[in-house]
Amino acid sequence: MSASIFQQNLERTEANFQPQTPLSYLKWAASVYPQKTAVVHGDRQFTYQEFENRCVRLASALANRGIGLGDTVSFMAPNGPALLEAHYGVPMTGAVLNALNFRLDAQTIAEILIHAETKVLFTDREFSPVISQALKKISHDILVIDIDDPLASGGSRIGEIDYEQFLDAGDSDYDWQMPADEWQAISLNYTSGTTGNPKGVVYHHRGAFLNAMGDILSFGLNRDTVYLWTLPMFHCNGWCYTWAVTAVGGTHVCQRNIVPAEIFTKIKGRGVTHFCGAPIVLNMLVHAPATDKLAFPQKVEVMTGGAAPPSAIIAAMEQMGFNVTHAYGLTESFGPSTVCAWQDEWAELSLDAKASQMARQGIRYPTLFDQAVMDPDTMTRVPADGKTMGEIMLRGNTVMKGYLKNPAATAEAFKGGWYHTGDIAVMHGDGYVEIKDRSKDVIISGGENISSLEVEEVLYKHPLIMEAAVVARPDEKWGETTCAFVTLRPDAAALTQDSVIEYCRDHLARYKVPRTVVFGPLPKTSTGKIQKFVLREQAKELQ
Repeated sequence: MSASIFQQNLERTEANFQPQTPLSYLKWAASVYPQKTAVVHGDRQFTYQEFENRCVRLASALANRGIGLGDTVSFMAPNGPALLEAHYGVPMTGAVLNALNFRLDAQTIAEILIHAETKVLFTDREFSPVISQALKKISHDILVIDIDDPLASGGSRIGEIDYEQFLDAGDSDYDWQMPADEWQAISLNYTSGTTGNPKGVVYHHRGAFLNAMGDILSFGLNRDTVYLWTLPMFHCNGWCYTWAVTAVGGTHVCQRNIVPAEIFTKIKGRGVTHFCGAPIVLNMLVHAPATDKLAFPQKVEVMTGGAAPPSAIIAAMEQMGFNVTHAYGLTESFGPSTVCAWQDEWAELSLDAKASQMARQGIRYPTLFDQAVMDPDTMTRVPADGKTMGEIMLRGNTVMKGYLKNPAATAEAFKGGWYHTGDIAVMHGDGYVEIKDRSKDVIISGGENISSLEVEEVLYKHPLIMEAAVVARPDEKWGETTCAFVTLRPDAAALTQDSVIEYCRDHLARYKVPRTVVFGPLPKTSTGKIQKFVLREQAKELQ
């Protein structure tokens, strides 16, 4: 049989194939909208021409320090120009960006910097205390550069040079190159997942390019977009909006801290059209003092993820001029992979019925190849009856390369040719998925993932605690909080909730610390396994 005519004399060349990379978005935006405002931060703002110039100088300065292909550059910074510029300047050298969660403790940060083999660390001076502690635990050399943000509160300089001085050492004519391979790593994001041990999730240029496009299509971004950065840029590279907003030539408005009064001021004063955030951010806006709330003429689109916002919050947001869209995703899927796409017929439903539809995780992003709810044992799809439970699985170009230095975990995650999310869900007849449980008991509090096993490990080390189990307790403000059930040793003296919480504060990041501690025997199966489903029900009943 002869070869197809389409397989003959049709070669892939530089003329008809280029690696996909989000770095191309900045190049495009700077050429099309050179004088348009690209970035706003406090009293500072940069045009797209200036934004590109700063990114190129960052790349040049890094290259001058020997940073290149495959090196890790870490950033410990809140939302601001430096971290946004890092999403372009770092990969322009071929290096990999590692944006750190600034809420982590010194020990975890040290473990990440060691595991990532970080060569350069940029740190905002506000976080100098925890970074100083972390650096004491590291033996390899790291070049430390301060980010002296005028909006920072406290802290001190601990680095060799300041960020702006570092940029001044860069050349705006630096001839940076697009990646030779779109499979090349662009960023490294750590997730505690279900074990409490940080896993380094590796992103590639192709996935970042595509998921940014998925953001644009799913959230309706365009050249008139004014995007407010309430979502931390360290979360899955800002759910890829660090690249998506630039791709349409929109404006990035940075928000360093989540302060409702400041958010309302920026929405009105800057004409904000879009922002993302965990349900707690919506909750804070709804319950902000009346004096902080400002009316604004535009409709503001809001994308939220994590625990679904309650119907009362959705209704209150709508009354204030916001339109809420619920999304779902993981660090391993470049952020959002699923969105609850609006259907016109929902407008006729009651508020509760509408909220029930909107709270579902929804359908796959247009840039995700496939999404399914499957039986993890047989690897077959469950019926779309809204009742039969299975595991959400994903496949496509917007799934991570894998876990850094962890081939066993990578193989387990990709077993059977699908990415296993670990989330249990049902598939509805309209093709929308709805999560029913988290198979690994991850607690999502204020948008942050908390491993129950990690907290339990700390509790078990307490000299007076014999057994411990940690579950999520529903919380109106945070979505969920950590609830610990503990059994004391037979010879233990009395122990108070406050003393247990104080003990945990010495060993965990603040957001992971239990807010509730219940003392007593733990429910178990006949084989001695703790029945967490019983504890979850008990946690719901606590006053």
